[in-house]
Amino acid sequence: MHSSHVMEAEAALIARVLGGDSNAFYDLVRPYERAIYMAAYAILGNEADAEEVSQEAVLKAYTNLARFRAEAKFSTWLIQITINEARMRLRKDRRKLYESLDDAPQDQEGDYTPRDFADWREIPSETLQRKELRQALARALASLAPKYREVFVLRDVDKLSIAQTAKMLGITESSVKTRLLRARLQMRDALAPGVDGSWTTGREEYKKVRPW
Repeated sequence: MHSSHVMEAEAALIARVLGGDSNAFYDLVRPYERAIYMAAYAILGNEADAEEVSQEAVLKAYTNLARFRAEAKFSTWLIQITINEARMRLRKDRRKLYESLDDAPQDQEGDYTPRDFADWREIPSETLQRKELRQALARALASLAPKYREVFVLRDVDKLSIAQTAKMLGITESSVKTRLLRARLQMRDALAPGVDGSWTTGREEYKKVRPW
């Protein structure tokens, strides 16, 4: 559906909700359930907390729906609420939920340097059906440091623009591009085909990371 048509349909649903039809809110939120969860997970790195925060974000969106301004996309507004809720959860918890790759090579600025120039290509759709590879993808994502995971999820999973991602995370567009590149390099190093050309299910150091 064209974006303008989506916004028109959402505007109609919002009007229904504000008019007292609470059931219409589920139809409004349902297309973005995965995006909400992934945004929460990108911040928290923990499945249970991400599920709780997702529910809290949906409830907050419902109670504050009258404040939504139609010049922004509803999905963007919803994800921003989710990110804010997830960050509040982190501040309350004051604990580190997941370790990043502690043995990853570092450059002079302390950022990730790729291990090698491993062969990178699109993952064949039939390969994605393999449970082992899906679990390896989850482990690789969980292994990313939070600042990289946030950008990777918002850009490559939720498909937000560079400008939107920068605004939501409160960083520059240049930082978004740099972090996204390094996140992709780490995901590549975790999963890229080896010398035999076949896809791996995650290197040993990634297998110790619990998948979500």
